[in-house]
Amino acid sequence: MKTIREINEKIKKGDAVVVTAEEMIEVVEEMGPKGAAKEVDVVTTGTFGAMCSSGVFLNFGHADPPIKMMRTYLNGVEAYSGLAAVDAYLGAAQPNSDDDIDINYGGAHVIEDLVAGKEIRLVAEGYTTDCYPRKRVSTTITLEDLNQAIMVNPRNCYQTYPAATNSREEKIYTYMGTLLPEYSNINYSGAGQLNPLQNDYNRERKTYNTIGIGTRIFLGGGVGYIIGEGTQHNPEKAFGTLMVKGDLKTMNTKFLRAGTMPNYGCTLYVGIGVPIPVLNEEIAKACAVRDEDIQVPVLDFGVPRRDRPVVAWTNYRDLRKGEINIEIYDSELKRQIEKTVKTASVSSYKKAREVAEELKKWILSGKFTLSEPVAPLGRGSCKPMKAEAKLVRDILSRPPIVARPNISIEEAARILTEKNINHLPIVDREGRLLGIVTSWDIARAVAQNINSICEIMTRRVISSTLDEPIDVVARKMSRYDISGVPVVDSGGKVVGMITAEDLSKLLGYRKF
Repeated sequence: MKTIREINEKIKKGDAVVVTAEEMIEVVEEMGPKGAAKEVDVVTTGTFGAMCSSGVFLNFGHADPPIKMMRTYLNGVEAYSGLAAVDAYLGAAQPNSDDDIDINYGGAHVIEDLVAGKEIRLVAEGYTTDCYPRKRVSTTITLEDLNQAIMVNPRNCYQTYPAATNSREEKIYTYMGTLLPEYSNINYSGAGQLNPLQNDYNRERKTYNTIGIGTRIFLGGGVGYIIGEGTQHNPEKAFGTLMVKGDLKTMNTKFLRAGTMPNYGCTLYVGIGVPIPVLNEEIAKACAVRDEDIQVPVLDFGVPRRDRPVVAWTNYRDLRKGEINIEIYDSELKRQIEKTVKTASVSSYKKAREVAEELKKWILSGKFTLSEPVAPLGRGSCKPMKAEAKLVRDILSRPPIVARPNISIEEAARILTEKNINHLPIVDREGRLLGIVTSWDIARAVAQNINSICEIMTRRVISSTLDEPIDVVARKMSRYDISGVPVVDSGGKVVGMITAEDLSKLLGYRKF
């Protein structure tokens, strides 16, 4: 048994044995957990990935005459100002509100620009009082002009993160990057065997061995601290998170970078390293976790629901190989088939390794010592929001009105007119969707003297399912600029139609 105090004494004397989590795997393989616990004093870990739940508290100092800032913008990005007069919190994922600035520039980019020493345009508005007579201020600032710039990140350093794929027929844009159609790629994130929480995790007790409130860490190139468990912390399922803080003025852009997920939004890539004191054999064994030991679910992001289906289970070792095999259902063959899918990381293992190496250098030089946590991380919780969602099945009120592809243009026009509808799904003998015809298609057919429904119907139809949320249907209509979608069952049979008129009626009665 060792203590953190004893390890710190060895650090100060230059006698401490420090290895990275990668190196610890080899040490435990050669010496066993017992021998490794005697030999090694500290294991350094690291991760570098997109951490949207990040931001900084800023204090600008008082203007003359003073202003109570209520709406604050930094390079066109709004910072929350519902605090004291000249305090604000800038979230990394906050998009800019300036039409002259690219939408991909957001809070994370302002944070990186501050760290890089660039000038930032500050514009703030407020209401006047006797204490604060000024209504508006506009100036430029740098990081050095600020009294404080304290990074406080509510959720960083996920212990494990699900991989993502896409079952849809179209490409989708997510916080896991761009996902190609029909399971054509898998994106994943995480440092695996270098991850701080993975190396400190007690798999029997579902807790952490040494990491707690007050643990000193490497944060964005500077020194930071763990101030509690992060939001959505769920150690029961090995999905722990950390809430961290640090002085932005001590950080550098090597380990703190802004990024943009295409058509999704901006995020902040943060480098975090946590030293793990090897106090006993149990901790030494935990610090030898390998990529192949860490199970990762592959979720279908093509299903726009909170609980996405698990397509497969894999691990970080296989994900890093560049491709894995998954089983998917082939609707044409009507059976499960195996498909080889390319994998790519949206985080950086190389940078995670650099974080662990840099922290190791700090400790070996005596620049960085370990801190005793004042309390363990909480158990946390990850409950869903209490919010009802109307599904397509909830608003379907009439049987489907459909037609076969062999009807005439005149017959299709008669159906649309008599039924007072604008959309007519075309189906086969079993009622499966083949295409769709609209009133505009009929008008075009008449104008161009077209006699066949097959010539005018749209074959690649955007459809919906009974269990799809209405909000998702509304987004489809907006995205593809259409005014209705056929509803199909699991066999592709048309069971109804949802139109823009249906949504307008529903939203008109919705209470916000």
